[in-house]
Amino acid sequence: MTRIMALDIGSVRIGVAVTDPLGLFAQGIGVIRMGTDWISQLSVLVDKYHPEIILIGLPIRTTGEKGPEADHVMEIRNDLEAAFPLIAFQLVDERFTTAIAEKVLIEADVPRKERRKKIDQLAASLILQHYLDSRRGEGGVP
Repeated sequence: MTRIMALDIGSVRIGVAVTDPLGLFAQGIGVIRMGTDWISQLSVLVDKYHPEIILIGLPIRTTGEKGPEADHVMEIRNDLEAAFPLIAFQLVDERFTTAIAEKVLIEADVPRKERRKKIDQLAASLILQHYLDSRRGEGGVP
């Protein structure tokens, strides 16, 4: 079964999620700190999970406009396409995923310090699960 990976790219961290082996559910698998070797850290996960598609959360404003954050993510997409030429990359709307992730963690009574460690990974999982759910709704199979 084809695995799909999702990235929630921030200025400090990248949350990473991947589908289960059957391609039905998203599961968070880690957080990569932005820095000089972040692509090599991602490469380790790509080698482990072999995704055919990597979704990249695109931060679109509530007005529907793209701001400087979206431009930054699109630049990173170019870097990723150069680093992983055999993988398809797809930008997906990630509006509200971080806010939803934070709300879930607060409701789960996760302490603030722990929330910072988990929020990006959970946001990536939400991006991926939404994508999977929307494909099922279209009659598609993940």
